[in-house]
Amino acid sequence: MSLNGQYEPSPSDWVRDQVELYERTGGAEGNTLRDTGLPVVIVTTRGNKSGMIRKTPLMRVEHDGAYALVASQGGAPKNPVWYYNLIAEPESVMIQDGPEPFEVSVREVEGDERAGWWDRAVAAFPPYAQYQLKTERIIPVFVATKRS
Repeated sequence: MSLNGQYEPSPSDWVRDQVELYERTGGAEGNTLRDTGLPVVIVTTRGNKSGMIRKTPLMRVEHDGAYALVASQGGAPKNPVWYYNLIAEPESVMIQDGPEPFEVSVREVEGDERAGWWDRAVAAFPPYAQYQLKTERIIPVFVATKRS
């Protein structure tokens, strides 16, 4: 696997605990966003400044084997830190959707392609629509595809 190095857990207790539970149980537990029942995946990146391994639960938006990674940060005015990790190293990303993580390549999408993925994302997690209304930035959407 392409991501070797020291893992630095999130400073956020709920993120750290969810990642640990998801990984410990092979995705059998910790696989939904808190009490919503909506599924998540674990995205692993390398910190663009620290070089440390980072793990983030993101909403599961899957279509034909590809995944949307939506940098919403709840509609905050700035992109989440992991956005910059993806930009810096789009070939050093893994997704865990079930028992085993797999390597993916990511790319930010725009235009009609972004619109299609955005619609899928909002269908999977309706609050994304409200998040976009809360911020002036266009919420970035990445597409992650499994590498052979």
